[in-house]
Amino acid sequence: MAAALSGANTLAPRRRRGNPSSGRGWRSPAYLFLLPGFAVFSLVMIYPTVQALIMSLEKWSPAPGVENTFVGLANYAKAFGDPIFWRAMANSGVYTAVTVPGQIVLGLICAVALNRALAGRTAFRIMVYIPVITSWVVVSVLFKYLFATDGGLVNWLLADATSLMDQGVDWYNGRWTAMVAICGLGIWKGVGWTMLIFLAALQAVPESLYEAACVDGAQGWQQFWHITLPSIRRTTLFITIMLVIGAFNVFVSVQLTTNGGPANLTQVPLTYLYRQAFNFLDFGYGSAIAFMLTALIFALSIGQYSLGSKSAQDAAA
Repeated sequence: MAAALSGANTLAPRRRRGNPSSGRGWRSPAYLFLLPGFAVFSLVMIYPTVQALIMSLEKWSPAPGVENTFVGLANYAKAFGDPIFWRAMANSGVYTAVTVPGQIVLGLICAVALNRALAGRTAFRIMVYIPVITSWVVVSVLFKYLFATDGGLVNWLLADATSLMDQGVDWYNGRWTAMVAICGLGIWKGVGWTMLIFLAALQAVPESLYEAACVDGAQGWQQFWHITLPSIRRTTLFITIMLVIGAFNVFVSVQLTTNGGPANLTQVPLTYLYRQAFNFLDFGYGSAIAFMLTALIFALSIGQYSLGSKSAQDAAA
């Protein structure tokens, strides 16, 4: 009898367990939910990107009835031989080298200060963060007047109020003086964002680590160097990557303060791209500059992530 039951159980069909990865395939409800978002993404991102790539390989004109001519990599070769393009890239490099460390250092200082129980902490946090939510157009126009040659607040402070200089500086009439104003704007605008991200990371550091450090006799700078900085390493990597991407995409502040002048001395890639495409109607060359800038930013981001991940692994080991 037992043998018969055993045989019956053996011959009985086994119930298959459900496998979420098999079955209806592309007709799965998950794909149906993703379809509207992917359609919008394709319409506003993928399709324009493909069209811009095709445009970068052509002598493209927006004029009706004008036939677009395929020129291959001629637009890219033109960029490699264009001294203004390389000056624009150098200006972006200077802007990145100044604003990224400036925002990180000042943002971290503000975050460390706000992480303590200080009087007026909420008001200070709001004051530092207001520039972040203010329009780039507004703050760019504001800095244009602050650094104006005649009647600007900066020149008044340097020449009239403190007598540090005999006369005011013509800030926007030279390459490096203009870069000082543009970099100052970039740092002032972004400190609040880095402060907020750092503050969130600092509040996630276990208090027990600091208590153990106090027991071991570590105070102040030792705690900051051996506990705080290692604990927010990944946050610092994220902030650095985002700030580098943003720095190479600087546009509004330069466009509204100097417009790339004088004599193209303060051009950055996006302002030079804009001028080529919309002033000279050379959309093919402008598209080529855009893709070269994209490739550079992608390479820098991958490099930063690889170096940051490797250093984090070495520190953990």
